[in-house]
Amino acid sequence: MFHNNQSIKTLFCRLIFVLGLVGIIPAQAEDSSEVTALMGLLGINSKELANLEQGKTVSFDIAENNEKELAAGVVMYIPAKPSKLVQYINEKDLGTIDTDLISQGKIPANATLESFKGFALKAGSGEAKNFMRAQPGSQFNLSIDEFKLLKSIDAAQADAASQSYRRILLERMQSYRKKGLKGIANYDRGDGLSARPAEELRTATLANKVLTRYFPQVYKAWLDYPAAMPAGAGEQFFWLNRNVEGRPTAILGHRIMLSSNGAEVMLSRQFYVGHSYNSNQLSIACLPYRDGSLVFYANRSFTDQVAGFGSGVKHSIGREQMRGEIVKRLINLRKAIM
Repeated sequence: MFHNNQSIKTLFCRLIFVLGLVGIIPAQAEDSSEVTALMGLLGINSKELANLEQGKTVSFDIAENNEKELAAGVVMYIPAKPSKLVQYINEKDLGTIDTDLISQGKIPANATLESFKGFALKAGSGEAKNFMRAQPGSQFNLSIDEFKLLKSIDAAQADAASQSYRRILLERMQSYRKKGLKGIANYDRGDGLSARPAEELRTATLANKVLTRYFPQVYKAWLDYPAAMPAGAGEQFFWLNRNVEGRPTAILGHRIMLSSNGAEVMLSRQFYVGHSYNSNQLSIACLPYRDGSLVFYANRSFTDQVAGFGSGVKHSIGREQMRGEIVKRLINLRKAIM
């Protein structure tokens, strides 16, 4: 339990720093010295603070920027040092706490088609057949040129769907590494409509105001990639094949990690997603506390499915589902690390 007001005050000041770092609260909060004001700002009461020490999770709200965005955050106490948590994530990857993951792989700087050999759609499956005859719309997230590519390929070829998808993944990876957000092609929805994952990810990054203040070099590298990474920051690229809404889903991701005063921070974006949602950006901050870490998991996801008629209800349902998924992953992380 929390033993005195000073320890609560100290904890909250550190919480404010990390929450600000991942873009959850405004910078001015760091200057507040009133414990009650900080508690009110975070929306966390004394009972919830006690729940954290008992291994329970506490949710917090994140402001959403447009009708296509879903955002949610969860914090959990895990009895392991931040360095141990990040080492585990780096070595085992987040896939170990994601029960919907089918397969995954890290992508080297000099990626080739061979780098994606682990990704596959089952030959002859409905998903593979649908992919090869895909049309502009919401069934698959593909650009105008990618739809044209699929039309030019003989679908009767052995493993045509997997080979075509690997080519698309490689070309999207190469374009992102060369141009960053500007290299992300829009998804063609047909009838002159499109989804714009590059704009969505830029919006999510710009919302991280306090990262600008405390880690301006990291912020610039993240926003303006392929700008050079600052000293002490590492990066990884990865592909995932993840079960989303009952379908295998190709995902391309970029992650950067940094350490500061015993805290560990990871920023990750999914700059290509095969279907169901457009893009995703998450922040994980591990803050040293007592004999372990307070782990903050903040997630922003963009999807056409929550826009339009009934948007409020769709957001409420989607947000709750997102929180449930975050809690599940944090519980899996705690089980894996202990």
